[in-house]
Amino acid sequence: MTGTPLLLLDVDGPLNPYAAPERPPGYSTYLVTGLDIGLLRVWLNPAHGERLLRLPYDLVWATTWMHEANSVVGERVLGLPVLPVIEWKAMHQEDPDGLYWKTRQIAEWAAGRPFAWVDDEISELDEEWIAESYDGEALLHWVDPRTGLTEADFAALEDWAAGLDAPRRRPSVG
Repeated sequence: MTGTPLLLLDVDGPLNPYAAPERPPGYSTYLVTGLDIGLLRVWLNPAHGERLLRLPYDLVWATTWMHEANSVVGERVLGLPVLPVIEWKAMHQEDPDGLYWKTRQIAEWAAGRPFAWVDDEISELDEEWIAESYDGEALLHWVDPRTGLTEADFAALEDWAAGLDAPRRRPSVG
């Protein structure tokens, strides 16, 4: 593996389980202003910050919150340092091949570096496109927006990163 893999983080869905019927255990309610949408209710689990920092990744925001993810979510609630941010060239634009609008931009931004991406809008089509088109290792990990990141999600991220360091067996010839 070349360098530490990236963990590309979306806010709404993985960190803010906005589709949950009620606030999940361990989460607190925060009222957020800004984001060009006025007042927004988000549910965040403050323990996720420490859990994310223990993962063997370089953390990056891959969210429409962009830089506000650092000030509103990362530093204030999760206790994260200021993280790099993917600055989207275009948001919510329809893709000619039906990909999620973030997919091509993420592949371009990661530039061949190994990455795991957690988002609630990733589809099989995105996974297939990355597998065929991305020149590097990648894990697209869908997170249920009704639950947010769970211990099973953290375990999957740890396992994938550990697999990057595992020696690759070459097929025997003959």
